[in-house]
Amino acid sequence: MERRHLLAGIASAGVLGAGGVVATGNVPAALGGSSAEPVEPITLDTIEAPGSRDGEVTIPAPDRPTFIDFFGTYCDPCWDQMPALAEANDRTGDSVLFVSVTTEDIGGLVSESRVVEMWEETGGDWLAAADRSAELAAKLDVGGYPTAVVLDSTGRIRWSDSGVHTADTLVERIESVLDR
Repeated sequence: MERRHLLAGIASAGVLGAGGVVATGNVPAALGGSSAEPVEPITLDTIEAPGSRDGEVTIPAPDRPTFIDFFGTYCDPCWDQMPALAEANDRTGDSVLFVSVTTEDIGGLVSESRVVEMWEETGGDWLAAADRSAELAAKLDVGGYPTAVVLDSTGRIRWSDSGVHTADTLVERIESVLDR
């Protein structure tokens, strides 16, 4: 392929991408923009663990930004992520709904005591919930664990990324959506 054809192809892709941003009025969430539509609320059962309670939680929160950590009790990187999550939770306080969500069958294939054990061993002290049908994970396009998602106060996705993150990164992403 000639160099000019390659450059023309790259330029065309850039023009098409920019046209999509102009047409929709949105920068893709992966590039720091927000999703076009708010996430429809879903109510999940919570898990009675340190800092959590037995009951329900609606995600996204109706009155403030929401931070969601998707995890699995079988996932070693999820265990590694817990200290950074604990620090981020402490640093952001009540300004955001801070919740960790598992798609495991809690109470079925995985005992609730397994989540409690994880929370106790790793310093978990915030809300934990079960997305048994994986409906929320599907809405948020979660593909791997751990995955962190930040929704603004209108329920739009503002940041989503898989992998282990530092507390500083998590706090920075959460604070980017706080109304100041």
